[in-house]
Amino acid sequence: MGAKKAMQAEVSFSLKDELFNADTVGRLAKWLKGAHPKFDEATFVSEVLAEFPDLELKQRIAHIAATMALHLPDDSQAAVDVIVSALPERLDPTKSDDDFGEFIIAPLSHFIAEHGATEDLLETSLAALRETTQRFSAEDAIRTFINTFPERTLEFLLECASDENYHVRRLASEGTRPKLPWSGKLDIAHTDPLPILDALYTDPTRYVTRSVANHLNDIAKINPTLVVDTLRRWKNSGVQDPKEMDFIIEHGCRTLVKQGNADALSLMGYGDKPNVVITDLETSTPTVEVGTALEFSFTLTAKTAQKLMVDYVMTFAGADGGPGGKKVFKLKRLDLERGESITIKKRHPMKLMTTRRLYEGDHTITLQLNGHELDRLTFGLVEG
Repeated sequence: MGAKKAMQAEVSFSLKDELFNADTVGRLAKWLKGAHPKFDEATFVSEVLAEFPDLELKQRIAHIAATMALHLPDDSQAAVDVIVSALPERLDPTKSDDDFGEFIIAPLSHFIAEHGATEDLLETSLAALRETTQRFSAEDAIRTFINTFPERTLEFLLECASDENYHVRRLASEGTRPKLPWSGKLDIAHTDPLPILDALYTDPTRYVTRSVANHLNDIAKINPTLVVDTLRRWKNSGVQDPKEMDFIIEHGCRTLVKQGNADALSLMGYGDKPNVVITDLETSTPTVEVGTALEFSFTLTAKTAQKLMVDYVMTFAGADGGPGGKKVFKLKRLDLERGESITIKKRHPMKLMTTRRLYEGDHTITLQLNGHELDRLTFGLVEG
């Protein structure tokens, strides 16, 4: 059987153009001109924009930094000093979350990583990144220093973990993530940043604790036992607010929960094997057109009192007509008494997305309770 036609949404929004354009590059040029009067503002903007049509987002960051090098002092120390002097006001320190700053700051951190990761400039460059990250996260740039000067950079980041500015504290966790999106590989062991996480899990700021949880979720893909043991130790310490500790546990274990990891589920209170009867698992849409939705329902009856985490696993049709990839979707959390029944209904849109290809053919829904796969049903997907 030949490969089937892939169905995927077209990209209608250009993030790279939203973040890097004539306005944002012009603003960056004005900052640099204000700190370095000899900076050729007009030529810089022209040279940067000329290459943009052929460059993707991260390539634009590198291109801006490379063009900066043509217009800043040849001496790297002097150039880094100009960058620090050019920085706009720090992000509002009274906020505690969702204050990401302007992406146009990223080329400044990139320049520091490209030109300042040397023995002579190490202290100056790390101090400069402490400043840039208070305008836009330097999480990608700091990784160059971690790989080049691991011991000294980790010492610096451990100091950052106690900084009064929460953006600096977050850098310590985010920059050391073993699987940070859009970033290169770290050469250090995934266990090396644990002292930093130990210093940050009690942080009062959600922006920081979310990073800690994301960091643990990265480690979960490498060493699940370490993650569960670390979270259990933190929980038993009683230092973090219980609700925030629950957030860290749930967010840090999300990959393990989707995998049905028994230890992670037990830590969250869902460790018991489900003792239920599933009836009437059915769909009113056995054939679904792309752009509409699958509708299914089922009834759970508890044979004993228990807590249940109810998810479902969708197995997509593959390009060759057989099974393709899988994805776990959250459904419901229940606390049922013995003999209690509940009927659950779900509507799952089968729409085209830019991040996943869909193929016509049989798809399967498998109910997953407390990490255990139980009953399933199949439906067909056809092009609308």
